[in-house]
Amino acid sequence: MQGNLSAWLVKHALIHRSLGFDYQGIETLLIKPEDWHSIAVILYVYGYNYLRSQCAYDVALGGLLASVYHLTRIEYGVDQPEEVCIKVFAPRRDPRIPSVFWVWKSVDFQERESYDMLGISYDNHPRLKRILMPESWIGWPLRKDYITPNFYEIQDAH
Repeated sequence: MQGNLSAWLVKHALIHRSLGFDYQGIETLLIKPEDWHSIAVILYVYGYNYLRSQCAYDVALGGLLASVYHLTRIEYGVDQPEEVCIKVFAPRRDPRIPSVFWVWKSVDFQERESYDMLGISYDNHPRLKRILMPESWIGWPLRKDYITPNFYEIQDAH
């Protein structure tokens, strides 16, 4: 099933794949990493001026990693803003996705967290470094193939 945004992208020959609608009726689109930055700019110009959230997850053990963007088209006088969910999949060996920091500045810490927890590199991000884990940490804690280190941090009990 194709939504309004997917139909508009098809009309303008922009490569994507419709994944249907989620339980809230929000259209979900799959965009290839190499097309993501240009489509992000187009979506911003089209009116998706608010990045509500960005997250990432490990699709399957040994499989792809996904970066998910929830965009909203906010306009004055509109009670029900238009929303879209964009999924960008990257290979586990070298997960690289263009950063959309220069389109939506609010993605700064969210892309950093996805890098820190899953190891997805966001190309052209101005400060891509760990945000939750120490810089010396080895590995990506939210990957399904992550092996927990064999130590425990000693903490004060009071």
